[in-house]
Amino acid sequence: MTSSSDLPDYAVVNRDNWTKKNAEYTDRRAHDAWAEEEITWGMAGAREADVQLLPDIAGKDIVELGCGTAYFSAWLKRRGAARVVGVDVTPAQLETARRMNAEFGLGLELIEANAEETGLPDASFDIVHSEYGASIWCDPYKWIPEAARLLRPGGELIFLRNSTLAVLCATNDGPPSETLQRPQLGLHRLEWREPDFEIEFQLGHGDWVRLLRSNGFEVIDLVELFATESTPEHTYYGFSPEWSRKWPVEEIWRARKVA
Repeated sequence: MTSSSDLPDYAVVNRDNWTKKNAEYTDRRAHDAWAEEEITWGMAGAREADVQLLPDIAGKDIVELGCGTAYFSAWLKRRGAARVVGVDVTPAQLETARRMNAEFGLGLELIEANAEETGLPDASFDIVHSEYGASIWCDPYKWIPEAARLLRPGGELIFLRNSTLAVLCATNDGPPSETLQRPQLGLHRLEWREPDFEIEFQLGHGDWVRLLRSNGFEVIDLVELFATESTPEHTYYGFSPEWSRKWPVEEIWRARKVA
């Protein structure tokens, strides 16, 4: 287990939070998630067949930063990826992922590490991926440089996060508002107290573009996700289908490391 003394304060807080959530629900949901044949994105349940964000992954080496129970890594491996590595800082989540990996026999490599500093070799992957992993729980000014280091020239970074608008409208202790609740200027580290104490990181679009470009990326696409027929009635942080039919609750970024 990674020592708390080796981790930033927010990683310790979030590891404790995800240990609790794994006991409460992510462990029991893991089997169904791993067994799912169709790739879907985030709370909106957007079908990959519709958004078409993933490049051809057949024969590619992929690392997921903040993999949790690694269901998305399982989907990618089943789609023909040559090698899939899942990195996460929470032992309980990885224990679930390892149990699923043994059951489904997909041969994922699962590593306990901070996604901001994985210890993996330079230029060892074709795709770096994150769906609500490093993309919100790690400091982007640390994990984006790490993603760039891990990618081969021409490799791609694909990550899903809360939309900036959703973050600006989120309240601290209730359902999301239809009005702005915080300034965008200086948006970076956010601390939430409900339903549990957790720390996440969010940026505005301009800051994302500048950060990606400064680390050698060119932005290929940005897809904003609205509610679909697959969106559950009760979504994380209370963003209901009604809210997200009007505004994007999530967004997927795709960027390429310039050769």
